[in-house]
Amino acid sequence: MKTIKHPGKTFILGLSILLSVITLQGQSYDKLNHLKGQHLDTYYSEGAIAEAEHMAALCDSVISFYSTTLNFKPTVTLLVLSPTDWNTYTHFPVYGMPHYPNAETLVVASDDNDFWKSMLPPLDQLPEDLAQHISNTYVDNDGNLSMRGFFDLLAIHELGHAYHEQGKLTMQRKWIGELFSNMFLHNYIAEKKPELLPALTIFPQMVVNSTNKVDLKYTTLHEFEEHYGLIASQSPQNYGWYQCRLHTAAGDIYDGVGVTAFQNLWDALKTHNEPLEDAALATLLSDEVHERVADIQLLWDD
Repeated sequence: MKTIKHPGKTFILGLSILLSVITLQGQSYDKLNHLKGQHLDTYYSEGAIAEAEHMAALCDSVISFYSTTLNFKPTVTLLVLSPTDWNTYTHFPVYGMPHYPNAETLVVASDDNDFWKSMLPPLDQLPEDLAQHISNTYVDNDGNLSMRGFFDLLAIHELGHAYHEQGKLTMQRKWIGELFSNMFLHNYIAEKKPELLPALTIFPQMVVNSTNKVDLKYTTLHEFEEHYGLIASQSPQNYGWYQCRLHTAAGDIYDGVGVTAFQNLWDALKTHNEPLEDAALATLLSDEVHERVADIQLLWDD
């Protein structure tokens, strides 16, 4: 399998959970503009009202969708920040990565940026059909390549973490926490905005298909669990491969089961608070969620 190396994979999808533990206590947003939403308040940098309205409407729609299926709504404040305001309201070092500086605040970027641009390898290094998919999907209104469409949707993945954290679910494994948020994201897009599925799926598929496992230090779910923080902080390319595999798995689960598996996963993780060994966890996932979810644990290395 051809391995494609490019600068973006050194940061790919990573660090959002690891660094989101840093909190900014008592943060005031009086220097930002305020947009009142249906389910969440949005604060945005000067000149970013269009992106703020777009992201607020997107997050409001997600919360409305899941309020009926899960009977739960988290408390979230959305910050849409320019490069100038980024360091004032978050300690996250990479401008452009959606993340949480605390349990109730979601931060996204207002502007296109070098981090997003670094995600795309030179198209001449890709197979011709994949290069065509990339150029057709990740493009801005001016016809320039842009990953904004993907990263705007990645904010929904981060919103999923607010659900399981505030909903007090016992996630059992770190990989389940990431799968949960990927299913949360994929299910919403597939159900409510299927026209955005290419923007959501082509990039993770590219990463999975272009990464040779022999180039990775960590590949098993056990290693992901044991070295989660280390992988995220020191091997972000490796972390991104895990995330992209879990995302493609979320898509496969939806294609085979629909939203039922996610609803079952929510119920199972909310009900079972006791720590489970691997065998018991596989049984729980198979019996109470769906065998496709259990197969992620059972067949990951096949």
